[in-house]
Amino acid sequence: QGRLVESGGGLVQAGGSLRLSCTASTRTLSIFTVDWSRQAPGKEREFVARIARGGIMTDYADSVAGRFIISRDNAASTVYLQMNSLTPEDTAVYYCGVGSLRGQGTQVTVSS
Repeated sequence: QGRLVESGGGLVQAGGSLRLSCTASTRTLSIFTVDWSRQAPGKEREFVARIARGGIMTDYADSVAGRFIISRDNAASTVYLQMNSLTPEDTAVYYCGVGSLRGQGTQVTVSS
C-alpha cells in the first residue's frame, strides 16, 4: 500500500468543522480497510473511526460518534474524515492507517 499521506488539518474554532483526507502514495486504498486514529499531547494514540473496503461498514469511537463521518471514494483512492462540532478535546495529530502502516499525521487544533 506504500506510504499513507494525510492532509486537511489546521486550526479551527470550537464548533467548527474540518475534513481530513488520506491517500496512498503508490497503491490504491480501495481494497483495504482504513482507519483514523489520533494522538493528543501526553496521551496514547486512540482509535477514531474505521471504514471497510466496500465503504458500507463503518465504526466509530464513542467520543466522536454522531459528530465525525468517515467515508471513501475508491475511484479517487481517498478516505475522508469529516469532523463536525469540534471541541478542544479533539485537538490531536490525526493519522490514517492500514493495518500497522500509518502516515505522518496531520495536526488538528481546536481553539475554545
